Amino acid sequence: MAILVTPEAAEQLKRAHTDSQLTGETFVRVGVVAGGCSGFEYAMNFDDQFDESKDTRYEQNGISVVVDKKSALLLDGTTLDWYQSLERSGFTFNNPNAVKSCGCGKSFQ
Repeated sequence: MAILVTPEAAEQLKRAHTDSQLTGETFVRVGVVAGGCSGFEYAMNFDDQFDESKDTRYEQNGISVVVDKKSALLLDGTTLDWYQSLERSGFTFNNPNAVKSCGCGKSFQ
């Protein structure tokens, strides 16, 4: 399994889905793109296009998550969580494959 979605992150994803007023079958697409200050950057958005030959689908905590097979290699074992404090809130990625990451936590190497 490439990605584990915590219950807190799942609740926030459900809330964002409702707030976005999306219709039809949509899922959360998580991936990796080149960029950021460390080489790779996490990408996450709602999507409705699924290609069985290129994507893998997971169901966790009531959320359907899709990861393309190339990103899955870099994300294997990653936990998607929700962080909230007085200073900031947002999704965080705990990636055991990252050897280096930037201070903002949005890019890794």
